Amino acid sequence: MTGIRAKASLAAGAALFVALSGCSGGTGPSSVAATPTASLSPAQVVDKALSDMQRYWTETYPTVSGGKPFEPLQGGYHPYTQSTPPPACGGEEGVYQPNAFYCPVGDFIAWDAEKLIPQLQSQFGRLLVALVFAHEYGHAIQHRLGDTDQPTVVLEQQADCYAGAWLADAKAGHSPSFTGITPAQIDDALAGMLQLRDQPGTSATNPGAHGNAFDRIRALQDGVENGATKCAGYNADNLPITEVPFTQRQDAANGGNLPYGEAVTTVVNDLEAYWAKAYPQLTGQPWKPLTVQPFDPSSAPACPKPDAIADGAAFYCPEGDFIAYDDQKLQVLYDAFGDNAVGLILGDLYARAVQHRRGASTEGSAGQLAVDCLNGTWTYDLLHRPRQSNTPTLSPGDLDEAVGALLALARATGGSGASGFERIAAYRNGVLNGLSACK
Repeated sequence: MTGIRAKASLAAGAALFVALSGCSGGTGPSSVAATPTASLSPAQVVDKALSDMQRYWTETYPTVSGGKPFEPLQGGYHPYTQSTPPPACGGEEGVYQPNAFYCPVGDFIAWDAEKLIPQLQSQFGRLLVALVFAHEYGHAIQHRLGDTDQPTVVLEQQADCYAGAWLADAKAGHSPSFTGITPAQIDDALAGMLQLRDQPGTSATNPGAHGNAFDRIRALQDGVENGATKCAGYNADNLPITEVPFTQRQDAANGGNLPYGEAVTTVVNDLEAYWAKAYPQLTGQPWKPLTVQPFDPSSAPACPKPDAIADGAAFYCPEGDFIAYDDQKLQVLYDAFGDNAVGLILGDLYARAVQHRRGASTEGSAGQLAVDCLNGTWTYDLLHRPRQSNTPTLSPGDLDEAVGALLALARATGGSGASGFERIAAYRNGVLNGLSACK
């Protein structure tokens, strides 16, 4: 059986995002003005979503099947609860799990209507509920196309891609039920996807692997940007998978996280070393080392026009040519997401310094996305450098930590500037393609 798989800590994850996002406009998911499903119950949203998936695939399936028409699910739809478990799937007895899944043998979709779906809608909004069923419909499409002889992680991310293709169709105004989709709604859904990722350290070769959040969001964005035809071409040879297992017992025991103080020192030293070699490639000019200093909230260093992030909690000062950060707030992000949240924040500030030094803008959406791309290039270097005992490298979960911190910061802007969806795409471009992608 293939399913969406929820982690047990949905409520805790939601609370972290609410706490770090500044709660602009309320404590729950972003509101949706004048949309047909804005005030519907979870069961009603599910009905709308399933109806819209059938509409979308009736229209789209011939484009990926060589003209063959779409055949509706023969086994129908099955909500279940703890007292009424799901139907059996082939030889596997139906048991209650906080899950949603497609059963290829019975050609049906089943889902936990008691806990999973109501929690997802309450904490992350109706769009995430729709994307859960768009994902499961993606598995039904694989079954119809006979495209199932792939590793599980490829099939799961192909289903994520198909979900993104549906999202693009709905954003384009073709859905009668999911209208007026906003960037804030999409960012809420991405926050939910962070809770549906594999645990850090899961191997991509694990038979049950679905993917880390970095890869799953990449697949969703691929569907949004390139449509169902691109998704249909996914296979083990062309899909960039970054999910890796822990290779050292100590890393597995601490979740791959350095202690906070050590993380800050390691990140700053490595960013300095990276930009000392990357900045000349980018500009033809030598790199001048930066001063990086923590500060107490009551005594931030003076800077006439700081280029700030996180509501002034961290900034690059062009006039003094230094970086400063609120030590307490950076520790909050570290505690919430892990050591690479430190990397994401300090990497952002270094990228701002790069832009200022070469006379490029960091303002507005375009400036922020340029910063995010440059920030990602440091991670590209971490991914591709030779492993040496004295050289930092990424641990499993680090990419998800960066995505989580970036999304929390984007949601804290209250919808101004680049969305989290756009920022993650720009960051991913730098991570996967390196410095040349950001020139």
